[in-house]
Amino acid sequence: MRDLLIALALMFAIEGIAFAAFPRAMRRAMRDAAETPDGVLRLVGIASALVGIVLVWAIRGFPAINLL
Repeated sequence: MRDLLIALALMFAIEGIAFAAFPRAMRRAMRDAAETPDGVLRLVGIASALVGIVLVWAIRGFPAINLL
């Protein structure tokens, strides 16, 4: 649970920095995302989730990969 809270805090920090540093680009990105079809957003979301799960699995002790 601690790792989840740290990950959420890091996500908020990165998003906050992006919005503070590039407000126009972030507004454009949000507009583009709103205009993207649901199927594409769903596919990108699933792919991102899978990549995240694999990365956490690899960092936390995937037997074939010892990154840290």
